[in-house]
This record gives sequence, structure tokens and C-alpha cells, in this order.
Amino acid sequence: MKPVHMRYVAPLSILLLAGGVHAQDNEVQYGANPDLPEPQRGLLPNMGVPVQEPWNDELPTVPDGYSISAIATDLQIPRQTLMLPNGDILVAEGSGGHAPKLKPKDFVAGVIKAKGKTSVKGGNRLSLLRDADGDGTYEEQTVFAEGLDAPYGLALIDNDLYVANQGSLVRFDYQEGQTEASGEPELVVELPSRINHHWTKAMTASADGEHLYVGIGSNSNITERGMEAEVDRAEIWEIDPDTGAHRAYATGVRNPTALTIQPDSDELWAVVNERDELGPHLVPDYLTSIEDGDFYGWPYSYWGQHVDPRVKPENPALVESAISPDYSLGSHRAPLGIAFSNDAVGGEFTDGVFVGEHGSWNRADPVGYKVVFVPFENGEPAGDPVDFVSGFLTSDDTTRGRPVGVTVAPDGSVIIADDLTNAIWRVTRDDAGNEPASATTGDDADSATTGDDAAGNDVSIDADDSAASDVDTDTDTDADSQEATSAADGDSSAEADAMETDDESTSTSN
Repeated sequence: MKPVHMRYVAPLSILLLAGGVHAQDNEVQYGANPDLPEPQRGLLPNMGVPVQEPWNDELPTVPDGYSISAIATDLQIPRQTLMLPNGDILVAEGSGGHAPKLKPKDFVAGVIKAKGKTSVKGGNRLSLLRDADGDGTYEEQTVFAEGLDAPYGLALIDNDLYVANQGSLVRFDYQEGQTEASGEPELVVELPSRINHHWTKAMTASADGEHLYVGIGSNSNITERGMEAEVDRAEIWEIDPDTGAHRAYATGVRNPTALTIQPDSDELWAVVNERDELGPHLVPDYLTSIEDGDFYGWPYSYWGQHVDPRVKPENPALVESAISPDYSLGSHRAPLGIAFSNDAVGGEFTDGVFVGEHGSWNRADPVGYKVVFVPFENGEPAGDPVDFVSGFLTSDDTTRGRPVGVTVAPDGSVIIADDLTNAIWRVTRDDAGNEPASATTGDDADSATTGDDAAGNDVSIDADDSAASDVDTDTDTDADSQEATSAADGDSSAEADAMETDDESTSTSN
């Protein structure tokens, strides 16, 4: 008999204390002007975390005319990917954060969140994937660099490979075609890392290569540790890659988990995990362009001038200056990946942005757990998001995987990191001419394949395979979902990682 899987929820006695047990609510909040209900507060937020189930012979679901395959498995918490000039793919693997638990609710939340994660330690490394013969099968998988500290953001400028660890920006020399780093990394600049409630350091390079942009998340959900802990936090830094000189490019950005550059306009764009514990429909996570010098509200307000009553003292002057984001993705989706499309992707997916949604923990009914496409017109979001890769979250409230970083390759293939399955997925057009022969979609899939398939071995992704992934689920699965783990000693056990809060990293602009 097939085992019965159930979504883990807090005991009723705990949920009643939260002040809000809600039936499933299909309300959506997409676009520039989302409906923002009145805040709901209690001792605990609504919590519900899907439990992992194996893929068995199934694969994620993609639109008609596209196929998906696993090009790498048995990774160690893959977060973000970077497409190199020769077609190799770099994968940042790791888990960070070392924030202490502050209140009883933190312990309860940690136990609940741990139910939706596997137990593998983060690799603290970069892996390199290579498709040597161009047939869509990445038969080579090597360790490019190890001994890193929760690497997340990746960027390549000429022959300099930049890696944003949780506490430092470092640089490797890179020559096209190399499969491992030629030496130790060079420090460019230290990054804020005390407490590291939101530890991920998303990164992208400017179009001209003159600057790097690094996202630095807040040190709390909503200043519970005091404003002194928030110095240099909830910001996006602009960094001179040659000297390490830096400045705050944008502020009030609670947890910028992925950054990228928009083609043609060369504008910086981000996805951001917003605050928690105001109810299942507050506050929407968002996609937005980032302007130099702008303030995006945190902690004093959200979505422009909506004041957060929990923050004292108030700051009316800053609230008045707060920018409303460009596009709501809905509350508690935990977006951790962003990548602009290109013409080669094809179909209705050529003009817009792909967003990896890690999935919620901060509501009774799960949302997210998929990759969506936000269509654009005239350089701006236009229309509701469209599911591009789904099937991670199953009908019985279990989940097979959790998408993180997204990269779009020049050939139109879409690369997705999955830190629950510990795999890298590749989506291709069926008529693209370079489709992996084994790729299938949805329930029709026979198996998910990896580089081992090149040697004639069928690889089926199941819960045990993904146990090689310590999935720090959060990103906030909502950003505060990962409340703190002990990154100092590399402990990525499921329960420790469960405390890490939203995280995200971004793949650089390719």
C-alpha cells in the first residue's frame, strides 16, 4: 500500500494561540495594486509546512511543448546557478545563518519548518556541470571550489569569478573551460554577517561590469533585535569589484533574495521576501526595479505608506518617502530566484521574468513551490503570473521539491536549482533542436535523469536521494522561515536549518 503523507501543522492548541486558524483561502494579490487586508496578529503566525514525498517515476510539470529533466542530483543544498560562457553551469551549494532563537515561538516555528526539509549538510562549495558533447546531458560533475562559507550569489566579469559568501565577497581567477579553481579566493570586501537572520547574499553584476550589486537581508522579521542589529542590513549594496568600496544603493528592502539586470534597459531588478506575522495575506512578496537612493519601507511601512504598527518609534518622514514595489507576487511565496527570459525560450515566455518560489511556511494553506513567469510589456510587468514549472506541491499537501535560483541560458533552456530534491532541473523547448532525449514532463515521466544516465544508468529521484540536501527551506519560505542555524560550524541539520529565515541568492546576469 502506498504510504499516506500528511502536511505537518502545529497542534490545534498552538494554532489557537496564534489567533487565526483559517480555512483555505484562494485570494490572490498580483500586480501593482494588490488588495491589502487589515493586519492579523497573534502569539504565533499560521503555520503549515508540506512534508517531503519522493518523485518516484514522476517529474515536475511544464507547459505543452516543453520538457524537463534533472541534469544533476545528489547535490548539497543547491541555491543559485551561473551559466559560464562555454555553457558550463556553476552551482552554489550551502547553508548559513547563526541567529539565536529569541522567543518560544521561534522554537515552535523551528520544529515545524524542519518537517519540510531534508537532513543533508550544506556543501559550502561550488560544483561545475558540463555537457561536453552538447546533447543536453551534463555528464561531467566536478567540485570547482570548496571550503566556502554558505556561498549564494555568483557573478562573472571578464576573467574574474565573484562569489558572495554569507559574510564576504571573494574573487577567483577564471579561465574558460577550467573545471576547478586554480587557487584560493581573494577577499574583495567583508559583508555584514553578525547574527545573519537573513544570511543569503544575492548578487549580480551591472551590464557594463563596473559594479556588483549585493542584497543584504534584515537581521530580524521586524526589528525584534533592536535597530542596532539592523545597521547595514535590509539594503542593496553597490560595490566596486576592483577595490571593494561600497555604498548603500537602496534601503528598506527587507530581504532581497535574488537580483538581476534587465536586458536593454540595464536596470537592476530584485525579488524581495517581505515581513511576516501579520496574517496569511500580508505582506506580499514582490518583484521590482531598484532605483538608486530609493527607500522601500522596511521596517516602518510596507507597500508604500502602509505603516507597520509594531515598529516603535515610528518614522513618518521615512514612511512618506517609501516606494511602492512594481509587482506583488502574493504573500509568503518566498521568491528566491529571478531571471529575465529571451527569445529562444519561445512561446508565450519570451518577454518577462521567471521567478523561483520556494514556498510558504507562514500560512495554513501552502502557496508557492513552483516557478512562475511574469509577462512584461514595454519593459514592465503586465498580467498575472503563469505557472512554468509546477508539480512540486502535490494535492495532498506534500511537496517533492522547492525551487530556488533560476537562470535562463542563451539557447533558451531554463535552469532551476531545487534545494529539497538537491537537484538541478533543465527545461527545454521540444523543437529547440538540443532537447535531452530522456526529457519528459509531468505524470508521463518515466524517470528524472542525471549525468549518470549517459553511462546507461537510470536515475530516479526519491526522498533518499534528496536527503542529500539539507534544504534550508526558507527563504522565508517566507523569509523568516529559516531562523538561524549554526553556520559557524557548518551545522545544516534539518532542525538547525529550519530556523534560517528567507534566503535567496541570485544568479548573475548571463
